[in-house]
Amino acid sequence: MQNRRAFIKNIAVGGTLFGLGSFPLEAFASGAIHKLTILHSNDVHSRIDPFPDNDKKFPGMGGMARKAAVIKEIRAAEDNVLLVDSGDIFQGTPYFNFYHGELEMKLMSEMQYEAATMGNHDFDAGIDGFEKQLIHAEFPILISNYDFKDTVLFQKTVPYKTFQKSDIKVGVFGLGIELKGLVPDALFGNTIYLDPITSAKKMVSILRDEEKCDYIICLSHLGYQYKDDKISDVILAQQTEGIDLILGGHTHTFLDAPIVYKNPAAQPVIINQVGWAGVWLGRIDIFFEKKRGEKWHSGKPVIVSKKKSE
Repeated sequence: MQNRRAFIKNIAVGGTLFGLGSFPLEAFASGAIHKLTILHSNDVHSRIDPFPDNDKKFPGMGGMARKAAVIKEIRAAEDNVLLVDSGDIFQGTPYFNFYHGELEMKLMSEMQYEAATMGNHDFDAGIDGFEKQLIHAEFPILISNYDFKDTVLFQKTVPYKTFQKSDIKVGVFGLGIELKGLVPDALFGNTIYLDPITSAKKMVSILRDEEKCDYIICLSHLGYQYKDDKISDVILAQQTEGIDLILGGHTHTFLDAPIVYKNPAAQPVIINQVGWAGVWLGRIDIFFEKKRGEKWHSGKPVIVSKKKSE
């Protein structure tokens, strides 16, 4: 067996392997441990092209074509990859003004996104405008706390979806931010906002008890954290049980690595967010030892740039 340092370097690509002290190296070598690679984005805001080379903050960074190349490279190297988005797909460049979200949906479909949730800017062409673009989305829109029964989106989104990745069953659900006061009433129409904490608890119950999922991910557009008690990813982690990973959006927070919080049962909840505009692609590797019911994670963003895609 390779030495401990080389082994960890190979399995924890560019990040820290949390729980390393109890990581069973022999079990990994024998095939008892399975690896899931989660790739994620948030708040891309119709950024199809890279930023100009003379941009003050993100010179030459981002771009859908470059991100697609990074994703392709990771998929070629890993067996079990899940690619998801945490909302605000729309708005921010002339591409949205001209094509109203069609191009974004088509490109995400070509990259084989497997799920996304809705952000407040995804209502910028109105609820009717979002519905018109769903024909171009070859992935489900997950949202558990918007009631669309009296809108054109009724039965066109789902609260959750499960994914089988090798021996790991992953449950994913979505949570959206309160639209009232953030989005003009006419744009979201008769959409009813449901309490995200209550909705999350319901989703966890379904995914754990009924769907028998090994791992639960929340695609959140609530925002990472606020100075007041407004519901956020941090509050969600601290007030619910059963969520393993929260992939956030809305606040455009750049996290250099996933942050771990404790839920009321003192269990770890991972939170990650990768800024905005697609200049970073989130990557988290989860390692499962199902016999003992243990798991570890490693995470570090991939910078989307010429060096990463050429």
